Amino acid sequence: MPCPTANPRVPTAEDSDFLDRMIAQQQAPLLRYATRLLRDPERARDVVQDTFVRLMAEPRASIDGHVVEWLFTVCRHRALDLLRRENRLTLLDPNHDGRFVSTEPRPGRALEQAETQEAILRLVDGLPANLQEVVRLKFQQGFSYKEIARITGHSVTNVGFLIHTAVSRLRVRFAARQL
Repeated sequence: MPCPTANPRVPTAEDSDFLDRMIAQQQAPLLRYATRLLRDPERARDVVQDTFVRLMAEPRASIDGHVVEWLFTVCRHRALDLLRRENRLTLLDPNHDGRFVSTEPRPGRALEQAETQEAILRLVDGLPANLQEVVRLKFQQGFSYKEIARITGHSVTNVGFLIHTAVSRLRVRFAARQL
C-alpha cells in the first residue's frame, strides 16, 4: 500500500464527505482491531485517529476500490510500529515468557456460570423449606442475618445456624455432583 504523501493536500468538499463516510463506517471496526492489537483502548484511539489523518493526505485515486483494506493496513502498521517502539524503550522481564493473559473471559465462561448457577438453584430446591427460605433471603435478596430474623421470626443466631447448615449441605451436594 502506498504511504501518505509528504506534501499535505488541501481537502475538497468531496474529500471531506468521503472522509466523513469512512469515519462513520470504519471507525468502530478499526478501534476494535487496534484495541486487540495494542490491548489498550487509549492507544488504539490514537492509532485510528492517525490512520484517518493519513487517509486525508492520501490521493483518492491511489486507494480507490480498496479503501477499507488500506485503512486496516495502515492501522495495523501504525499499531505494530508503536509496539516495536515501546519494546525498544522497555526492558522485558527476564521471567516473562512472551505470552499475554487476556482480560476477556474465556469462550464458554458465561455458559459455564449459567449452568453452575442453575445447578445450585436445583440443589437449593432440594433443601428443606426452612433452609431454602433463609438461603434465598440471604443470597438472592441480599438481606442481613438480622433482617432475615425479623422476616422469619427466628433468632439471629438461629438464622446463622440455618444458613451455615444450608451452605454446608449445598457444598457437599455440589461436590458430589462434580465427581
